[in-house]
Amino acid sequence: MDFSTRPATLDDAPAIHRLIAAAEQLWRGRVESAPDAVAADLQRPLITLDLDTRVIEAANGELVAWAWVHGGRRAQVDVHPSYVGLGLGTQLLDWAEARAREHGSDWLAQTVDDADEAGTALLRSRGYDVHATNWLLERPVAGAAPVVPEGVTLRPFAPGDERVVHQVVQDAFDEWQPRRHEYEEWAKTSIERPSFDPELSPVAVAGDEVIGVALSLHLPDSPDGYIEQVAVRRDHRGRGLARALLTAAAEGAGRRGKQTLTLWTHSGTGALAMYERLGMTVRRSTTVYRTQL
Repeated sequence: MDFSTRPATLDDAPAIHRLIAAAEQLWRGRVESAPDAVAADLQRPLITLDLDTRVIEAANGELVAWAWVHGGRRAQVDVHPSYVGLGLGTQLLDWAEARAREHGSDWLAQTVDDADEAGTALLRSRGYDVHATNWLLERPVAGAAPVVPEGVTLRPFAPGDERVVHQVVQDAFDEWQPRRHEYEEWAKTSIERPSFDPELSPVAVAGDEVIGVALSLHLPDSPDGYIEQVAVRRDHRGRGLARALLTAAAEGAGRRGKQTLTLWTHSGTGALAMYERLGMTVRRSTTVYRTQL
């Protein structure tokens, strides 16, 4: 087969999502990724499209594989299931590692769905080791009403919350993420996405201070409600706020006709046990592989 390679453009985002969705449908029998997630990734401040992205097209113009490198440290490579085994993943991984070296990085990490046997085998053959695990958690939307700690109120995300919510999220994530995300980068991947739904995103307020939040996406074609980020300010933890935020988000998802509430958590956060105590169970997982360059 004849293939051509070029940098990605924002106009490619729907076609890229289609190839990701085709893999999810094969592995899981359902599409779980958000259609606007690719566009959000392509607009990250540390990604220059001409330098940090690649797409591969078949002779008929179909987009069959893609990759990006973010900041020289993280990569993503996806190949359409119909084109696995033709060396496209290897080609893009070669490019990603070379691009990471151009950034001056001495390591590169990539997240692979645990059902992606071909992708896992490729990384293992190249000396990548397990670095971390991500779990997609779920819980029913039905249940008891949220129990809010005394002195705290829950309300939907509102205009004017943007900067303070960013601060709460980054302060909470400082404990495990390698770097803080500046406002513009964070906003493009969360509250500025078309799928972000303020009405489904409860904010916890004590006095006039925001002390917790659960930022939710609304995906019309999915049976799931989805929390993109949940954070509670450190000095208000241990009071049941996380449970209250999750319950409020689940109630909102139920009003939209959703059956389950889902969110991802990372092994670096140490939060899996907490979420399980809050009634969430693991639906599936992905693995972060990392190699020294």
